[in-house]
Amino acid sequence: MLSFRAASTEAVAALVDRVEGSATVADDLFAVAANLRSEGALRRFATDFALPSEAKVGLVSELYDGKVDAATLELLKDAVSRRWTRSRDLADALEYVGVVAAVRSSRNNADQVVDELFAVRTLVNDSADLRNALSDHARSASDKAALVDSLLDGKALPATILLVKQALTGSHRSVAVALEEFEKVAADVHDRDVATVWVAQPLSDDEARRLSEALTAQYGRPVHLNVVVDPDVIGGVKVEIGGDVIDGTIASRLDAARRKLAG
Repeated sequence: MLSFRAASTEAVAALVDRVEGSATVADDLFAVAANLRSEGALRRFATDFALPSEAKVGLVSELYDGKVDAATLELLKDAVSRRWTRSRDLADALEYVGVVAAVRSSRNNADQVVDELFAVRTLVNDSADLRNALSDHARSASDKAALVDSLLDGKALPATILLVKQALTGSHRSVAVALEEFEKVAADVHDRDVATVWVAQPLSDDEARRLSEALTAQYGRPVHLNVVVDPDVIGGVKVEIGGDVIDGTIASRLDAARRKLAG
């Protein structure tokens, strides 16, 4: 989801190991991350490695005791006791750990969370009206959250709805980018990668299984498929996984042939 440098990476891994599956903890961590991003002095104090841990833990206790879940407070105390490469890493890390907590709160439904986040991302990408409504700075956060509820209530897991609302906060370049990053975290929680697959026709269960097995063999761990049906593909398959693109579509071969003829 995010690129952390050495010291921060170690701190994030330690927090992820500790966090429980809890929507309450996730919501708390999202709120504290937002607070740190808006309060520069607090952020700098909480990440100043020259200060004794006791002072930072004391401040966190004073600010958040009774305002967040007890499990959240323990995580925050742990977080400010650790070393961070950059001051902004703490807020980013708390958001990341919050996403993990939200996904874990879905118990054995992480695959469903990935599918639902992908479906919402596709809807956002395909609808300019929805995309504009969710990114409109003139609309209040509560108004946007109500719009998400109207779209997803009863149609998606609570963890998915919580993560879609978090995607509206603006900590990523766009709502769609945030949703894509959250998909990757949701898959990673269960030790999976995510591949987006473009095809002209829906894959059969057998085709999806064989493709997933081939990608698993190539990348070394199970792969969750997000399938996009696009008539422009014509035939064949295009796969994007991590930073890799495997384009075996007829459309790409035709384009390559046209370029060769033109060149």
